[in-house]
Amino acid sequence: MPGMTRPLTLLGIETSCDETAAAVIRLVPEGTVEILSEKVHTQLEEHAPYLGVVPEIAARAHAELADQTIAAAIQETGISYADLDAIAATSGPGLIGGVLVGMMTGKAIAQAAGKPFLAVNHLEGHALSPRLTHDCPFPYLLLLVSGGHCQFLEVRGLGDYRRLGSTIDDAAGEAFDKTAKLLGLGFPGGPAVERIGANGNPTAIDFPRPLLNRPGLDMSFAGLKTAVARAAEAEDLTESRIADICASFQAAIVDVLSEKARRALEAFNPANGTGKRFVVAGGVASNQAIRAGLETAAKESGAVLIAPPMRHCTDNAAMIALAGAERLAGGLEHPEGDLGAGARPRWPLDEAAAKSDPSYTTGRRGAKA
Repeated sequence: MPGMTRPLTLLGIETSCDETAAAVIRLVPEGTVEILSEKVHTQLEEHAPYLGVVPEIAARAHAELADQTIAAAIQETGISYADLDAIAATSGPGLIGGVLVGMMTGKAIAQAAGKPFLAVNHLEGHALSPRLTHDCPFPYLLLLVSGGHCQFLEVRGLGDYRRLGSTIDDAAGEAFDKTAKLLGLGFPGGPAVERIGANGNPTAIDFPRPLLNRPGLDMSFAGLKTAVARAAEAEDLTESRIADICASFQAAIVDVLSEKARRALEAFNPANGTGKRFVVAGGVASNQAIRAGLETAAKESGAVLIAPPMRHCTDNAAMIALAGAERLAGGLEHPEGDLGAGARPRWPLDEAAAKSDPSYTTGRRGAKA
């Protein structure tokens, strides 16, 4: 990387939702990444009875798991805290209790080891995640699609993001989870809908494609959730009926994301002549039907689709460590770090757009997207 003279080794900590994760990565001057260790503790059993993530339970689980997860990640590498160049932790957006656990743990380690602490935007971690394993130079078009976020962004460079379109209500991942809850499919909902939908007819139910015929890249999935609820009430929920609802619902999501991707790619023209790269990141990017639809849209637009491995689509600490390392190498972080950073439940990547043209109501805690 420009200006980088030696390898950087960072510990990353991720606790923004329901996974306690720690990873150690090494970024070398050529820009390649060596993942030295990755540890993830999920909380599926804790949240399964509630069919969704309960913030208080998540925060308590993070507090119980963080120390041992980090210790295991460090032990696997064979290095000590003294060998690290910095500690990076998710500082938002996310469930504030969990974010606080990861931040305070990271700050404590940084102070004890005499290392800089770097406050990382969770969304920037997702935006940079393909660079963990792929040659993915700037600029590129990004579709960030997860349980809490769904937006198209132009990634111009490190710390330089322009929002092109966003959901105006619910994220696609939330729609998957709520659909699973309506149908009694358990938690987590997204994989269940995908699995059961594989046995259904994607044209059985004509679900709406919200905002599909409206110009622009904004999306909406709240109405689709309502349509699923009505379909679930209209007939007895036999095994085949549930499979048809799942398949038809997923097809509607695929159609919306694919069409919006085509529009975004048509408008995206990198000035450096390196070709179009289309990155899809976030937990919903692990859905194979969605990936296939986006792959088709990319090919039709003459773009290359880049998707991180499945383990880096969902929340993980390697992407947080990478975001911290790249910011440190690029001079975007103070060499001594930021121990005074606070947790942020909302932290848009394109803060200027979020303030001037918020996708949805900002509320007391600032713009969400």
